[in-house]
Amino acid sequence: MTDALTVSAVQYQALEGGIVPNVQEHVRLIEDAESHGARLVVFPELSLTGYNLAQLADDGYWLRHDDPRLGDLHEICRRTGITAVAGAAYREPDGTPRLASLVIHPDGTIGLGFKTHLHGQERELFAAGDGARVIELDGWKIALAICFDAAVPDHSSGAAQAGADIYAVSALYTLAEERRLALHLGTRAMDNRMFAVLANLGGTTALGPSCGLSGFWGPDGFELKMAAGTGTEVVTTILQRSALRKFR
Repeated sequence: MTDALTVSAVQYQALEGGIVPNVQEHVRLIEDAESHGARLVVFPELSLTGYNLAQLADDGYWLRHDDPRLGDLHEICRRTGITAVAGAAYREPDGTPRLASLVIHPDGTIGLGFKTHLHGQERELFAAGDGARVIELDGWKIALAICFDAAVPDHSSGAAQAGADIYAVSALYTLAEERRLALHLGTRAMDNRMFAVLANLGGTTALGPSCGLSGFWGPDGFELKMAAGTGTEVVTTILQRSALRKFR
């Protein structure tokens, strides 16, 4: 167990062209995060395609188990020892469609977290998950959330009951949602005495322009470090276990 964990939240403007070009850009950004000492790298919701649900009518925008297009992501995580969380539309082996966080481990395995609180057109395309997936890294427990999950207090409180130290949210918050974003992330961190991390999609999306603000919140609910703009940016900080002990 380590007393400190270096985490990068990647604010990411998805590229056109589907999964392959976005995988290559994820590799580049993981290399950037490695240069800052990151052990965990969190990307936004649907980072491997962008948030454009209409394009999911094309089966090529979906990932499956052992998808060869993830080969370079596996390799960069193996080489750097980084655990990366990427967002994608995913079909389980039985065909169940999920809005997923893919956890790519250095040993070549993949973990999966599924969005629990779907909204709008998502309800027509995906099956809902059943709560936060909690992973462990260097003795830290990290709960995975996807966008609207962070708006539902029971999701983060369930993660806290499972022992989570960090609530990692992959999301899309758009322009004029800055206050909503700050309330969600700050309140989830403060109420549950854990760190919160946000990786927000950047640039222009099908739902409108991003408001940026990817970053970190402490267990007191205050912002620790934020993205400067609304485009692609790697935001890295060191989370200290001593800050959790103070509030627990």
